Amino acid sequence: MKQYNQIKVKYPDAILLFRVGDFYETFGQDAVKAARILGILLTKRGAGSTSETQLAGFPHHSLHTYLPKLVRAGQRVAICDQLEDPKLTKKIVKRGVTELVTPGVTLTDGVLDEKSNNFLGALYLQQTSLGFAYLDISTGEFQWAEGGTSEIAALLQQLEVKELLVAKPQRKSLATLLGDGLPFFVLEDWVFQSEYASEKLMQHFGVKTLKGFGFDGADLGLIATGVILHYLQETEHAKLGHLAQLKRHNPQQQIWMDRFTVRNLELISPNAPEAITLLDVIDHTATAMGGRLLRRWITAPLTDVERINKRLDGVSYFTQNTTLHEQALSCFKQMNDVERLVAKIATGRINPKEVNALKLALVQTTKLTALLSDAAPIAPLLAPIDNNAKLQEHIASWLDPEAPTQLGKGVTIAAGVSEELDDLRALAQGGRDTLDAMLERETERTGIPSLKIAFNNVFGYYIEVRNLHKDKVPEEWVRKQTLVNAERYITDELKSYETKILGAEERISVLELQLFQELIQYLVPHIQSLQTTARCVAQLDVLSGFASLATKQKYCRPEFVSNASLEIIQGRHTVIEQQLPHESPYIPNDLYLDNDEQQIIMITGPNMSGKSAILRQTALIVLLAQMGSYVPATEVRMGIVDKLFT
Repeated sequence: MKQYNQIKVKYPDAILLFRVGDFYETFGQDAVKAARILGILLTKRGAGSTSETQLAGFPHHSLHTYLPKLVRAGQRVAICDQLEDPKLTKKIVKRGVTELVTPGVTLTDGVLDEKSNNFLGALYLQQTSLGFAYLDISTGEFQWAEGGTSEIAALLQQLEVKELLVAKPQRKSLATLLGDGLPFFVLEDWVFQSEYASEKLMQHFGVKTLKGFGFDGADLGLIATGVILHYLQETEHAKLGHLAQLKRHNPQQQIWMDRFTVRNLELISPNAPEAITLLDVIDHTATAMGGRLLRRWITAPLTDVERINKRLDGVSYFTQNTTLHEQALSCFKQMNDVERLVAKIATGRINPKEVNALKLALVQTTKLTALLSDAAPIAPLLAPIDNNAKLQEHIASWLDPEAPTQLGKGVTIAAGVSEELDDLRALAQGGRDTLDAMLERETERTGIPSLKIAFNNVFGYYIEVRNLHKDKVPEEWVRKQTLVNAERYITDELKSYETKILGAEERISVLELQLFQELIQYLVPHIQSLQTTARCVAQLDVLSGFASLATKQKYCRPEFVSNASLEIIQGRHTVIEQQLPHESPYIPNDLYLDNDEQQIIMITGPNMSGKSAILRQTALIVLLAQMGSYVPATEVRMGIVDKLFT
C-alpha cells in the first residue's frame, strides 16, 4: 500500500490500475468510481483494521474490456504494471506507470472508433489571436494553425477534439470565447513558453532549426505544438517514431464554413437523436482509413479546380470500369487499418496477430496496384506506394500464420526461424507424447478406465482418479489432493517429465518474445513508407466510395465554369431523398444564381413546404461537388465557391 500511495501521488486526477499478480486493483475513491462505472464488486482490504480501504479489481487479461469503459466515461487512467518478474525477486516487486490513457491520448482499440480520428488539441491565446495544434496519436497526423476566434472555433468543431490542453490562467477566457462545452484539460502555464516549445520540437524531430515547419513568427502555433509533445511525455508515451511530419493547416485551400453552418447542415453530427447526417448517407468507404479521410473531406471541401477535377476523374474511372471497381472493392474490404497498425509498431504495442493483419493488408495493396496499374486518372495516387513484397515475405517467413493475440497463448514464431526454438518445441511435444503413452500404460496396468493426466500451477502434473476406482490405486502413487468425487496423485516418473516439459516451455516463451521483438525492430524503418501507403489507399477508397454512391443514387458529374454562377438542373436533397418511402420520390428542383442577373432568391411558402430543404440542398450540392464527388442532380454547372453559410 505504501508503494501504491507513492505512485498515486503522481497521478492524483487519474484512476490508478495497480497490477497485483493476475489482477489490476483500484483502491479508495478510485475503487468507488471504478466499481460504479464498470459494474464490478466493491469490497474492502484489511476490513476492520486501521488500514481498511475500499478495493475493486478485475483480471489483467480483461483490461481490453474494462479500459474502454473507463475512458468513455471521461476518466483518465494510469496503468501501473509490474516492471520485473516476481520469480526473480525476494523483495516487493518493482512497479511503475507504463501508460496514462486519457480521452485524447489512447491507442486502445475499444476506445477508438475505427472510422473517426481521436484528436488531442492544445490552445494558446494572445489578445485576439489563437495558436492551435492537434494530433491523433493512433494515426500520427500532427498539424498546427494560427488564427482568429471564428477560424479556430470552426476547426475545433470539424475535428471533434476529444481533449483540449489549455493554460490554467486562460481557462476562463477561452471558455468565454469558444463556449464551455469543450473538453478542456488544464496544464501549468510554464509549459506554454516558446523557448520550451522550440526545445521540445527540435529534440523530437532531431533538427537544429525549426525553419522547415513554417513557424515564421508564428509563436502561438509553435507554443501549442510544444505543449502537445510535453503532454505526450507526461502521459508516458516515449516511443513516437510515427510522428514524423508536422504540417501547417491551410484553410485557404478549402471552403470557409463557420461552426453554425457545419452544425445546421448536419454534416457529421446530427442535431437530433434520430437525425441522419450527410456522412451517414454518403459513406461507402470499405476501410477504416478511408472512413476517417472522408470525414475530413466533408468539412474541408476544396477551392482548387484542378485538384477537384483530379478527384472527379478518379470517380469517373471507377464508374465507367465497373468490373475493375468491383475487384478493387474486394481488395479494400480485406484490408486492415494500416495507419493504426503502424502507430502500434512505433509505440511497441503491436501483437503477433496484428503483424499478420498488416501483412495481409500489404498483400491486398500489392493486388490493388497491379489491378489499377493502367488506370491513368488513378496513377498519381498509386505512384508513392513502395513495393513491399520483401516486407511481406519477411513477416510470412518469421511469423506463424495463426499467431495469437498474446505471446505464449499459441505458436507465434514460425518453424525454421530458430534452430534452438524448433529443438525445444520437439522436446516439449515429445514430453507430451510420453505423457499420453504413460496414461495409456497406467490405465491398462491399473484397470482404471477414467484416468486423467492434468496440470495446475500448484502441483504441476497430476493423475486424477474418480472415487469409484480409488481402491485400484497402486501403492507407489503419492496422494496430493482430495476432491468431492475424485483424488489427485503424483508419481516420480510424472515429476521427471514435468521438469523436462516445463523447462522447455519456459525457454520457448523467452525465445519467442526475443524473436518477436526482433521482428518489430525490422519493421520500424518501414514506418514512413507504410504511412504513405495508408494515405494513398485511404484516398483511393474514398473515390471508390464516391463511385459506388454515384452509381447507386444516379448522381451526375458537376462541371466547373470560370465565372461566378451556379446552375442546378433537377437537383435533389442528398439526405432527404434517401429517407423517403420508395413510392414517393423526392421532387427535384432547378436553381440558377449569378452575380449579374440573379444574385438573391427569396423563397416563400407555408411551413413544411420545403423552404429550408432547397436551401440546404443547394449548400450540400455545392459542398459535394467541391469535395470531388458526383452530385444528386441531372446537370450542375458552377463557379468555385469560397465561403458557405446556412
